[in-house]
Amino acid sequence: MSLLGTSWTLHGNGKTVRPGEVVSPNERLSWPRTIGIGTQHVVAMFGSTFLVPIITGMPPATTLFFSGIGTLLFLVVTRGRVPSYLGSSFAFIAPIMASQQQYGVGGALGGVIMAGAALFLVGLVVQAFGSEWINRLMPPMVTGAIVALIGLNLAPAAKANFVKAPITALVTLLAIILVGVLFKGILGRLNILVGVVLGYLVAMWRGEVDYSQMDAAAWIGLPHFQAPSFNVGVIGLFVPVVLVLVAENVGHVKSVATMTGENLDSYAGRALMADGAATMLAGAGGGSGTTTYAENIGVMAATKVYSTAAYWVAGIFAIVLSFSPKFGALIATVPAGVLGGAATMLYGMIGILGVKIWVQNKVNFSNPINLSTAAVALIVGIADYTWNLGELTFTGIALGSAAALVMYHGMKAIAKARGTVAEPETE
Repeated sequence: MSLLGTSWTLHGNGKTVRPGEVVSPNERLSWPRTIGIGTQHVVAMFGSTFLVPIITGMPPATTLFFSGIGTLLFLVVTRGRVPSYLGSSFAFIAPIMASQQQYGVGGALGGVIMAGAALFLVGLVVQAFGSEWINRLMPPMVTGAIVALIGLNLAPAAKANFVKAPITALVTLLAIILVGVLFKGILGRLNILVGVVLGYLVAMWRGEVDYSQMDAAAWIGLPHFQAPSFNVGVIGLFVPVVLVLVAENVGHVKSVATMTGENLDSYAGRALMADGAATMLAGAGGGSGTTTYAENIGVMAATKVYSTAAYWVAGIFAIVLSFSPKFGALIATVPAGVLGGAATMLYGMIGILGVKIWVQNKVNFSNPINLSTAAVALIVGIADYTWNLGELTFTGIALGSAAALVMYHGMKAIAKARGTVAEPETE
């Protein structure tokens, strides 16, 4: 069967996956099983995707709508070769919150569109010239620093929600931690979603949940769309996000290639263009910026099913759910304590992902270039240094990212010219 140029052949008997085999992107299981796995992908992204609009004050149903649309667009642009769900990117949280304070929701959406356009252009360049230049511009040392500082920059936001309802927040955090180590398989991978649900139940018991808007919402209706506005002042807030999205998308393509045994390097540019287009589309209508989702990588690793047919199901299912205002209003009732507990884990995880990049690539911190780059970039990002230049405002994420790029390449050029650094960059 084919869908918009994508076709799938039946894997085996369509019922089972033999040990050592995988269901490749251009294959599928029987449709009942494919629909079940597609639904599972939606559940997997729920906890993380919905936290972004809830934290930033964006409409959850609108974000869900554009994540579904973006997923289908991604599948079309990548010609059904790269299985992925496009959920809300945590890298957008800080710039959206900062830009809303100055320019309102419209200004934040304009920034999302700018980031998406920049990502699309990067994708065009990658498609034309390959991705090797990205590795030279953003080696693991730089990528790790930028990812880490974006997560750690959000620490004050996590604390602000945590202290509003510390008991609920602590229960949520403990539930996320314990579910992750108590259970195997998909349940363990959905520890954030399970933790949020358990924390929500505690919040209900403590009377911290307000259902007034949900009661007034209709069962069926259009998502709440909003128009963007454009201000040069948000450029400094959103540009660093592009660097993270590039790293996430390229990393996703490489991960899928490793798990399926297929060479997907030629699709890296298409993946970047697709995510850029999906992000622009989301910003144009009131949704959060998108990115490829590690949660869905976990589902594929557990099921050994990499069929893009399952992602068509997931995208369509997400769109259908978004047309229930009552469902969106229910998601929006998640109280501050639950958000504080979940954010403590999530923001920390983003920070540690940066460290993981360093560890996996054996970055050598005996090398003064690496040590100095990480030290300055992290402090600038965590302390949220700010620089105002006319209408432009550069916050800790922008300045920290710039520091990582300028310091690394600048020090490396000087050291090479002077022959002063003997330590290798990697161990």
